Amino acid sequence: MRAVVQDVYGGPERLRIADLPVPEPVPGQIRLKVSACAVNLSDWEYLTGNPFYARMVGGLFRPKQPVLGSDIVGLVDALGEGVTGIGLGQRVTGDFVMTRGGFAEYVCVPADHAVTVPEALSDVIAASLPQAGGIAVAGTEGLNAGTRLLINGAGGGSGTMALQLAKAAGAHVTVVDNAGKVAWLKALGVDAAMDYGEADFAGTGACWDRILDMVATRGPGRIARALAPGGRYRAVGGEVGVLLSLVFGGFAYRLAGKSIGMLMVPSGRALTERVLRMAVEGRIAPHLEAVLPLDAVPEALRRTGQGEVRGKLVICP
Repeated sequence: MRAVVQDVYGGPERLRIADLPVPEPVPGQIRLKVSACAVNLSDWEYLTGNPFYARMVGGLFRPKQPVLGSDIVGLVDALGEGVTGIGLGQRVTGDFVMTRGGFAEYVCVPADHAVTVPEALSDVIAASLPQAGGIAVAGTEGLNAGTRLLINGAGGGSGTMALQLAKAAGAHVTVVDNAGKVAWLKALGVDAAMDYGEADFAGTGACWDRILDMVATRGPGRIARALAPGGRYRAVGGEVGVLLSLVFGGFAYRLAGKSIGMLMVPSGRALTERVLRMAVEGRIAPHLEAVLPLDAVPEALRRTGQGEVRGKLVICP
């Protein structure tokens, strides 16, 4: 089978197209003939081995899994021992971030993370939903009409779906991203948009009730200044040092009623099913920039890592 292979940590130039043996499912796994696999920022992290937690999970010195790609849609092609409730030919998806392997023609994944794709969703749309949609749903829980929300790094897959949910809840939404995305984000109906190259949201003097930060770069002191009393800040990702400072340094601001920490996303079958159901109901929809072939994975990852993608890129082997 054709696959995009990563032998060492580094940039997209280290990737290569290779012919690999078709994998065989072990007990508890199913094999999928891959129809579509979305590109996520987590793929960039596993490619580069940075932040360090990517190496802690993916292999300290070299990647344990040579094929990236975790938000996979495919047809069940083989069943591992002990797998029940899933049939051959069934179309399934899931957030397989712990096993990956989706940038290939075939992949083996844990059966207990697989979810049937509703007929109303295409392969490409379904592949765009598990990880990014899960983050968007978890990051906007509990929003009310009039809540002032800021989404930092709003132009990617998670951010664009989060702003949809926030606006539907009646929140006042401010988004932050690079200059190339500001006009596009405004056209999506946000209330305000900022170019991070022109202004630091934490230094403007403005305050928000909720902040959802896709890539944290600021410590708790700076974040606290941008939070209103009773406000809540949640980071999705970032450098390990920054994330640790938010988790442990954030305790000091609880007396002021400001909650600072990481976003805990309950990934798994239940959340994926919820996101797919919301997509069928028209409550959430990924912004799809392009559908690309397997050979385009290196460039797709480069653009994702540089924050250039508007919404989602999906690979169809």
